[in-house]
Amino acid sequence: MTDEEQGPEGCGKEPERSDSLRTFGAVVKAFRERAGLTQEAWAELSGYSLSTCAGVEQGRRFPPPGFIERAEDVFDAFGALRKASKFLSRGHGLAAWFRQWAKMELTALSLYAYDCRMVPGLLQTEGYARAVVRQVPPLPPEEEIEQRIALRMERQELFFRKQPVTFSFIVEQALLERQTGGEEVTKDLLDHLICRGQLSNVELQIMPLVQPEHAGMDGPLYLLETPEHRWFGYAEGQETGQLISEEASLSRLHMRYAKLRSQALTPADSLSLLKRMRGAL
Repeated sequence: MTDEEQGPEGCGKEPERSDSLRTFGAVVKAFRERAGLTQEAWAELSGYSLSTCAGVEQGRRFPPPGFIERAEDVFDAFGALRKASKFLSRGHGLAAWFRQWAKMELTALSLYAYDCRMVPGLLQTEGYARAVVRQVPPLPPEEEIEQRIALRMERQELFFRKQPVTFSFIVEQALLERQTGGEEVTKDLLDHLICRGQLSNVELQIMPLVQPEHAGMDGPLYLLETPEHRWFGYAEGQETGQLISEEASLSRLHMRYAKLRSQALTPADSLSLLKRMRGAL
């Protein structure tokens, strides 16, 4: 699924700034000041960092669901922030075709991801994300690179949402053997994958280097379940992305993902492989 001003994981252009984020931030600031709190005091009460609280107020960061609920309680916002958050557009630094998917991620019950090009954005470390962004020409300005990386890291707050998301990831071993970004970046990435793979709401599987039967030949595959138990898919090309809702297409995507799961290593064997790869570096 992946990302910022690219598709889920790194292709494309068209970054746009979101007016809805700036407006929401101004409203949060007004409620905070009405409550007589400084940003520092609010950060302490909210449980979020000062940079996160300031970023939300400045319209630079998308508010996590937990942030919104805490603000409702502390500011006595009578449901205004909760209702306003439903109209937020994650346009700041996001490709036009990816915004709807990014918004749906925030309330998803389940998220499945397979990518044959790079480690899915929700599993990337900052170092790996930076290396990925720098691989595809033309090289964007440094400020834009940092913006993309910040947004990619922000999305990972989904792992610790109050209502857990059920995650399934299938990662190609070849992507890890490639050592994108160098050995130190790869060590950090492997440590990160091992950590994520041990979370109770995460199923992480590695597709081995040698696998004569492989259902992922048509490319990356993303699936998402909404709170209403509706499923959507996402696919992308070099500079385009497509949200998939047609039932026959979704049936085919589920069939392919199920086959990929059966062809990949089990979660336990995947963790063992990751640990062996880490030990070899």
